[in-house]
This record gives sequence, structure tokens and C-alpha cells, in this order.
Amino acid sequence: MKSKLQVLDQTISTNTRDGVEYICITDIAKYKGSDRAAHIIGNWIRNRNTIEFLGIWEQLNNPSFKVLEFEDFKKEAGLNSFTLTPKQWIQTTGAVGIISKAGRYGGTFAQKDIAFEFASWISVEFKLYLIKEFQRLKEQEFEELGWDIKRNLAKVNYLIHTDAIQEHLIPDLLSQQQASAVYASEADLLNMALFGMTAK
Repeated sequence: MKSKLQVLDQTISTNTRDGVEYICITDIAKYKGSDRAAHIIGNWIRNRNTIEFLGIWEQLNNPSFKVLEFEDFKKEAGLNSFTLTPKQWIQTTGAVGIISKAGRYGGTFAQKDIAFEFASWISVEFKLYLIKEFQRLKEQEFEELGWDIKRNLAKVNYLIHTDAIQEHLIPDLLSQQQASAVYASEADLLNMALFGMTAK
């Protein structure tokens, strides 16, 4: 499921993969510099504190995370010659907290904890507005889901009632008047059960 967040005049895309929501950090980086988003992400991900954060997040959330490869990155972080891209991080360590997609609708997406950490690196103000907008979107989705659940429950209850009426309330031996109810609509069955007559 894709949706959009509007944060301080910046549109931020979200995407869901395997039931986990990711926020586009490329869009967040554009708040700082629209023409150099990839460089901003590159500078952030090569930072020693960022690598430590990403490594701990992966160890907590990803049983397939390659800790030894992470330790190699951690040793190199801080050196002037050290560079790292999101794709290198993902491919080398088996990380799942960040995904990188090429193409027109691509970009670098991060799980919400990581995206909020990146937003904090960009601007504390931006991070706070991003969290507020994300929470608003989740509340809106929850309300819509709640309505859908109630509607589906009502539908299931209706089917249960009509089936119960057919099986238990309509006798096996029917009079001429009752016989017409056997092939009646569900609404007629409910009327017959509740009021003893159809709506005709």
C-alpha cells in the first residue's frame, strides 16, 4: 500500500512491503537539498553513529543480519576514505530496515524508526512534524479499518441469522402459504421468522 505524507511543504512517500511500512528517506533528504538527495543519504549512512544505529536496529529486528560484515563497516567508519551506499549496506549485511529501489518511482526507503532517525539528522523540527503527520495517517487508516471491520461483522452476522432461520425456524412440513417462503429472499426469511409473514 502506498500513501503520501505532507510535512512542511514536502511530500513524503510511504510503501508497505511484507506488512512493514517504509518511509522514503530520499523525499526527506529533498527537504535539505532537492538536487542532491543521494549525496545527503550517502553522507548520513557513512557516519559512524548511523552505522551503529542501523546495526543495532538490524540485530533487534533481523535474525538474518550479518553481524561480522556490520563490524567491518563499523571499523572503517570515520575514515576519510570510507564510503557507503544504501545498496552496499543492504547487499553486504542482509539488512531489511532499508530498501533501495531504482527507477522513476524508486528511491531509498527506511522502516519508520530508521526514517525518524534520518529525519532527526536532517532537522529536529522536520522530524517532529514527520512523526505527527505519520501518527495522523495511522489514526486515519485505523478509523477506516474499524469501519470496514464493523461492516464485515454485520455482513457475517446477517448470513449467520439467515442460515439459522432456514435450518431451525422453518419447519420441515410446510403449509401452502409457508411453502412460498422456502424460495424467498433472505429479507423475506427474516420477515417470516420475526413477524410470521413476508413483506408482500
